[in-house]
Amino acid sequence: MPDETQLARTVATAILGIDTLWGGDVMNPSGTGRYIADSWFSDEPLPEAYTHPAAARLRESGGVAARSPDQAAIDAYLAAVDVPGAIDETIGQGRALGGVRGAFLVGQGESLRVVWELVEELRGRGPKVPYERCVVASTGRSPEPSRPDRKRQLLAELLRVPAEPERLLAAVDAWRGERLVPRKAIELLARGFIAQLDEGARRHVVPHLPASLHAIPRANVAFLPIENAPFSGSMNYVGRARDRDGSPRYEATYEINAALEISIPEFVDLVAHEVVPGHATNFALAQALYVQGKLGFEGTVLTMNTRGAALSEGLANNAILMAFGVKEVEELPDPDLRIGMLLALLQDDAKNQASWLTWEEGRPQDEVARVLRSDYLCSEERAGKLSGAWGRHPLNGRMYLPCYRAGTEKVAELRRRHPPEKVIPALYQVFGLVDVVTIDRVL
Repeated sequence: MPDETQLARTVATAILGIDTLWGGDVMNPSGTGRYIADSWFSDEPLPEAYTHPAAARLRESGGVAARSPDQAAIDAYLAAVDVPGAIDETIGQGRALGGVRGAFLVGQGESLRVVWELVEELRGRGPKVPYERCVVASTGRSPEPSRPDRKRQLLAELLRVPAEPERLLAAVDAWRGERLVPRKAIELLARGFIAQLDEGARRHVVPHLPASLHAIPRANVAFLPIENAPFSGSMNYVGRARDRDGSPRYEATYEINAALEISIPEFVDLVAHEVVPGHATNFALAQALYVQGKLGFEGTVLTMNTRGAALSEGLANNAILMAFGVKEVEELPDPDLRIGMLLALLQDDAKNQASWLTWEEGRPQDEVARVLRSDYLCSEERAGKLSGAWGRHPLNGRMYLPCYRAGTEKVAELRRRHPPEKVIPALYQVFGLVDVVTIDRVL
């Protein structure tokens, strides 16, 4: 048996250390302040990797990806916290532990090691990290361009227009324009959709989970509009509130981009992705499993830019299908819902394509934006953000954007191959903490 205290300390140092180097603050309630470490819902004390005075200075300066990185702050932090050593130790402890849990820790450590190599690259102290190494570290598979043709053909059939670019884009723009979410009614609409989707989860997801998880709140979410965000919506799991008996309240916030141009059917998909039975549900069930002693500490510090994140995004991108108890887009009960999900899936293909065009082919941003708009039918706002703030980011562009498509395809494949009573518990970590690669070990 591993020394759980030592293992938790090592994992916390590795994750919060690399997170701090990139300017992340896991205790920030907003998605604009968090970065690689996406949650801290245990009651464990924060490690020196977070609490050291040099960490506060580094977070304030924005870390290695800031426009003008504070090199002295970075050096001071690395003198106090051995981040690469903690990453190596995480991998070593994972290998010694073995099994599904050990394989997860090794995969997470290997992802973090590549993120560390990107730190060294940005500082001019290491070679340029190959694009393939970045994508394999976060998705478990080699990079490749997206293939939007089938989704475009399905859209053209639903919209009753030819699939040629200009006609299809005009039809999508018109369809979206007739169904735009009124910005003043976002919260009201979201609450109605959450109720509908939670009922779908109760019928099609919950019966396949252990009884100990049935009563866990799946969507205890507060809504917050946010200006100038690069993301469309950010679910920020908090999970630190407690009832009088010490039990968690499983709370989260949901930040919605105030500038978002999105149709109501696309918004339903977004709510399923971010809230129920997507991210908020996923995180709440992970917290419950930790409280019940069924997940280790590493399950409480969920991470971006890793294979675990790829699985999480894949689950969220299949969430609306799970809520309706179906496996394919064509099985959704309403044509508008089918169109909305196809557009959402094309946007995830666009994220992968933005990464590929930027980092594999070296295309300029304006050209990438045009491709995302014409071939992937993104709105002007999304095409600009994905080709710019997201796509050209030295970490997100190379490691996170490919996670969405890779995770989505993996989860869809697993749901086709396995019955719900087997695949749903695996996706929600009931058989142990898994990622987009190691989930095969429990199926």
